[in-house]
Amino acid sequence: MANTRIARPPMAKNKFNKAWLDQHLSDPYVKLAVKHGYRSRAAFKLLEIDAQDKLIRPGITVVDLGSAPGAWSQVLRERLAAPGGGVRGRIVALDLLPMEPVADVTFLQGDFREPETLERLQAVLHGEPVDLVLSDMAPNLSGVGIADAARMADLIELAVDFAVHHLRPDGALLVKCFHGSGYSQLVELFKRHFVRVAPRKPKASRDKSAETYLLGRGLKK
Repeated sequence: MANTRIARPPMAKNKFNKAWLDQHLSDPYVKLAVKHGYRSRAAFKLLEIDAQDKLIRPGITVVDLGSAPGAWSQVLRERLAAPGGGVRGRIVALDLLPMEPVADVTFLQGDFREPETLERLQAVLHGEPVDLVLSDMAPNLSGVGIADAARMADLIELAVDFAVHHLRPDGALLVKCFHGSGYSQLVELFKRHFVRVAPRKPKASRDKSAETYLLGRGLKK
């Protein structure tokens, strides 16, 4: 019988994984997420941005792109909760990955880059205009800066195109992006379509991360 061995990851990788895990477990926003029952620390990014910009209001229709594992949908559900149950407004979430149900949130699983998924999303909306589009979408990063920036830009351009065609005139679009290659072009894209454009870097985004958010409000005619 041939001799078999269990391959062990390189020591450097083990050290990296342990360092990441230690940082993750000691992260105050991870602890807060556990305390408040949120599915990820990302909930606090949306909470902070909304505290500044007042995006979530009773009665609105929201589309949550890149929703899994569901932290932003949880925040939306809390903020739109009606006193007698249900929500004042409508929440539609979409992700390539499966997502555990969130009460009063309509979830679609599919690839936002595919026309068939967009058609399903439009069908769920029944032609009704949207007040707020949120996008926490991000590609699987390869580590090749130019390629990753191009993939991210593609997702953002799709989110902008969706917003332009489905937002109310006074609606808003919030997208995740990364500082670096192509960032200035994305800002210009937003400025072509929105009256007011502003970057947002919530405290819950790690300082070392290039992650930031772009907020566009009010569609240009």
